[in-house]
Amino acid sequence: MRRHFNFYSQYLIGVLFGIGLIISGMSNPQKILNFLDLAGNWDPSLILVMAGAILVGLGGFYLVSQRTEAFFGGALHIPTRRDISKPLVIGSLIFGAGWGIAGFCPGPAIVALGAGHIKALVFIVAMLAGMAICNRFFTGHKK
Repeated sequence: MRRHFNFYSQYLIGVLFGIGLIISGMSNPQKILNFLDLAGNWDPSLILVMAGAILVGLGGFYLVSQRTEAFFGGALHIPTRRDISKPLVIGSLIFGAGWGIAGFCPGPAIVALGAGHIKALVFIVAMLAGMAICNRFFTGHKK
């Protein structure tokens, strides 16, 4: 019973996240590209989305810091590394470049794929290929 509750609650949280992406415009690549175009047709509206996400994230981190197990049972797996490593910087640069070129990041791309945007499919295939390459050649790197 608990396993089914866990699955359905995760599914509902994902649906809520997707609805939030649609309402905020984060699944529209043109809105993202306009936000990143500081010298041209800049759209600052996503600053509010980011501010809201930061507030929700801070609240979530606070709640997690007060707990010893996950909300639906099981162990919490909280990263302990706090240093800025070379792989972190390189991964961040690749993520930002992909976001700037395509106007998608993983969550909004999945939402856009559900809406039938072929560009999202291309992005997701490229993202999965990149993840496979990273997993194949770069896991187990020196810390």
